[in-house]
Amino acid sequence: MSTTSERIEFKTDDQIRLMRAAGLVVADALDAVRAALLPGVSTLELDGIAEHVIRSAGATPSFLGYGRPPYPATTCISINDEVVHGIPGAKLLRPGDIVSVDCGAILAGWHGDAAFTAVVDPDGAPDADPSDEALVEVTEQCMWRGIAAIAEGHRLVDIGAAIEDHVGGRFGIVEEYGGHGIGTAMHQAPHVLNYRTRAKGPKLRPGMCLAIEPMLTIGDPDTRVQPDQWTVVTADGSRAAHWEHSVALTERGLWVLTARDGGEAALSELGVKVAPLTD
Repeated sequence: MSTTSERIEFKTDDQIRLMRAAGLVVADALDAVRAALLPGVSTLELDGIAEHVIRSAGATPSFLGYGRPPYPATTCISINDEVVHGIPGAKLLRPGDIVSVDCGAILAGWHGDAAFTAVVDPDGAPDADPSDEALVEVTEQCMWRGIAAIAEGHRLVDIGAAIEDHVGGRFGIVEEYGGHGIGTAMHQAPHVLNYRTRAKGPKLRPGMCLAIEPMLTIGDPDTRVQPDQWTVVTADGSRAAHWEHSVALTERGLWVLTARDGGEAALSELGVKVAPLTD
């Protein structure tokens, strides 16, 4: 899903509080899906769980009807070699599957967007590959290091540099897709790369809200799009992982809008303090 705006939308504190409310709806939806992520469950069932949580909160799904062709579901659920934008359907989860779940919600006109990856019941998969768990873990770590770079860095390029440095060549970094600004639209400027470039990009300034979402692969990071015009898979069939959080940079510091604790637990380990806005 691509960036749809060229100008960065800077938010006020009150607007960021509204985005936090949308972010918590997304957190609830992903928690419910994670609890149901079991062998024998279809991805369509998981999608229905997320939609129920979102609509019960008075919000609407960000993804449903998005783009051309219109995206047909509430969540993107990508399995094994599917990197992102997998369309939920009748496929049943199996032990050992790597499953990435991406979800967005709109509340009072503001968007939240987050994703996680997990291995389905790895204890029930006799041939489970330890590299799968490592892929999931490193991708999550990369996300948090990218988020920490917002507080510690000066320009957009610092985010991608932090992610690339942590990967350290252990896995492939998908370059065709990346993070983005978020606010009154799900995808806004700036596009956030997951690797280092010579172009420094804009300065990181209070009022910026960014979705940080690294995508890593066990094999070659090149991708292709399936005939459904949405599902992105690795060209070599290797497995992939995807993690994402929406983050606000305020005058006080960072606030991870889609993390229930605001990102405190993960960021404190990286020496970064979370600065939630008080009501």
